[in-house]
Amino acid sequence: MIPTQDASARKKEIDEKLKQEQDTLSFILENLEKSDQLTKGMVSILSSFESRLMQLENSIIPVHKQTENLQRLQDNVDKTLSCMDHVISYYHVAKDTDKIIKEGPSGRLDEYLACIAKIQKAVEYFQDNNPDSPELNTVKVRFEKGKELLEAEFHSLLTRYSKPVPPILILDLIGADDELDTQEEVTLDHLPETVLQDIICISGWLVEYGRNQDFMNVYFQIRSSQLDRSVKSLKEHFRKSSSSSGVLYSPAMQNKRKDTPTKKPPKRPGHDHDLRVKHLSDALNERHGAAAGKDDVLDIEIDSYIHCISAFVKLAQSEYQLLTDIIPEHHQKKTFDSLIQEALDNLMLEGDNIVSAARRAIMRHDYSAVLTIFPILKHLKQTKPEFDQVLQGTAASTKNKLPSLITSMETIGAKALEEFADSIKNDPDKEYNMPKDGTVHELTSNAILFLQQLLDFQETAGAMLASQVLGDTYNIPLDPRETSSSASSYSSEFSRRLLSTYICKVLGNLQLNLLSKSKVYEDTALSAIFLHNNYNYTLKSLEKSELIQLVSVTQRKAETQYRELIEQQIQSYQRSWLKVTEYITDRNMPAFQPGAKLKDKERQMIKDKFKGFNDGLEELCKIQKVWAIPDKDQRDAIRQAQKRMITQAYRAFLQRYTNISFTKNPEKYHKYRPEQVEEMIERLFDTSA
Repeated sequence: MIPTQDASARKKEIDEKLKQEQDTLSFILENLEKSDQLTKGMVSILSSFESRLMQLENSIIPVHKQTENLQRLQDNVDKTLSCMDHVISYYHVAKDTDKIIKEGPSGRLDEYLACIAKIQKAVEYFQDNNPDSPELNTVKVRFEKGKELLEAEFHSLLTRYSKPVPPILILDLIGADDELDTQEEVTLDHLPETVLQDIICISGWLVEYGRNQDFMNVYFQIRSSQLDRSVKSLKEHFRKSSSSSGVLYSPAMQNKRKDTPTKKPPKRPGHDHDLRVKHLSDALNERHGAAAGKDDVLDIEIDSYIHCISAFVKLAQSEYQLLTDIIPEHHQKKTFDSLIQEALDNLMLEGDNIVSAARRAIMRHDYSAVLTIFPILKHLKQTKPEFDQVLQGTAASTKNKLPSLITSMETIGAKALEEFADSIKNDPDKEYNMPKDGTVHELTSNAILFLQQLLDFQETAGAMLASQVLGDTYNIPLDPRETSSSASSYSSEFSRRLLSTYICKVLGNLQLNLLSKSKVYEDTALSAIFLHNNYNYTLKSLEKSELIQLVSVTQRKAETQYRELIEQQIQSYQRSWLKVTEYITDRNMPAFQPGAKLKDKERQMIKDKFKGFNDGLEELCKIQKVWAIPDKDQRDAIRQAQKRMITQAYRAFLQRYTNISFTKNPEKYHKYRPEQVEEMIERLFDTSA
């Protein structure tokens, strides 16, 4: 059981908590009542506000709608008036633009194009809205007139400002590629910048609105003429300056403006060997009676043509760059093809004329003409990659013009090479044409000079021979790695071997012909001197140039063979002295004792020996003194050999008969001391003595 004291405390505690809870409940009820009163008040206020808003809305909305309708009506009126003004303006376009159209676009292109745009819009309006109106015909006529004047302005601007490129500037352009220290790039400004922009603007309008491509024909015709004139002016400048001063630039160059770029002209291929070419050409032409001065003119023509080829490439590149700004992209290649035709055709025609001239010269057996082909052909081949790049996208007939010319030149060049080799073999043995002193024959010097020119054009000459598939002719085995379907694809090594074989053929033909010519001489000693001089000249010429290296490609022992031939001729010449030395030998002579008395027959035998030696020595020295051995080393060596052989035998001879009395007048027979004999031999082959 719970004690009574504890129960009363517990009860008291519960009563206190109950009282607290009742107080809290009373407080909450009181607050709820206040909240209900506030809510009722707020609802009353909102109801009143809503009522007032509804009254305001009922008053404002009709006014707003009425205002909106009025604004819409105002806008419609404004738009109608604007459209009326716009439509009316089309009826006045012809009148408003009449003055500007009549005066043309010159000097005010932007304003003129703006007028054309107005007319064009008027045409479109009448076509869409009133196609039967007379105003449509009026604005159409005005539009066509404006287009005609734009085309005329295009033609006028091109004609007025398209000028041939000055020759000196072209030479600067060509020379820029060869100058390693070029500080500024040479550019061509064909048209002033403002004029160019006008032309671009007109062409753009004609393409987009004019629906007319005639201006492209106008463009290529005018620019084609200027390109051709530029090339021709360079050619004329080159001829004048070369003929007057021997240099590419005229004296006027010194007076050029400081801001004009200048460069040295490019050296044409083979230019360094012109003197040798001229020497050979002089020698060959002299044989055929060529007119004086022909070689100088020909050399100028070669230089001129080579420079014109390079000029065409550079100018064509520049023309294409200009064209891309003016002509629509899908018409550029065709227009460029037409643009370059005149200048290209003239260059190809000139090349064909060079080939024809070479062909006629070869028919006259003037083989120096092939030398005009070599530098040109070499330059054409060097320029061909750039040529092909410039002509990329043109017609096949245009692209094939240069390869056709190259083929023609290779064909005529190969023909000249073959006929030259045959001419060396078949050169007639004319007695009056043989050198009286046994020196080098002009056939030898001409042949060597001709072959030396091939050194500057080894690849070109080798390609000439390979282009004619001459491997079978020379028995050159064709390695599949060196050949392909076209002769132009032969490897450089094969072409080099082919050229080496050709040179060996010419040298072989020359050797056979010289051997035949030597038989014209009645004196075998002179014949030997002749062959010696020619063989020695050939060998020395081969050694002084790179010909010996080229020959050794297929004839490794060529140098040794020539030395053997030279030695053989020296020995053959020395045999001519046997008729002198045979008198001072002991053959068929009895032994004589010093102081012994000789019989008349014995004395006469000794006298005959002295006399035979003296007469033979005098005769040979007299004859051989006028012979020639141009090579000083060879001349001295032959003299020394003869002096050793003769004086050694002569001294022995004199020693044998010094103490033998065979005559009362010994000075009559003992005419020459050994020293005098040496002096006489020393004067051999000396035409100045």
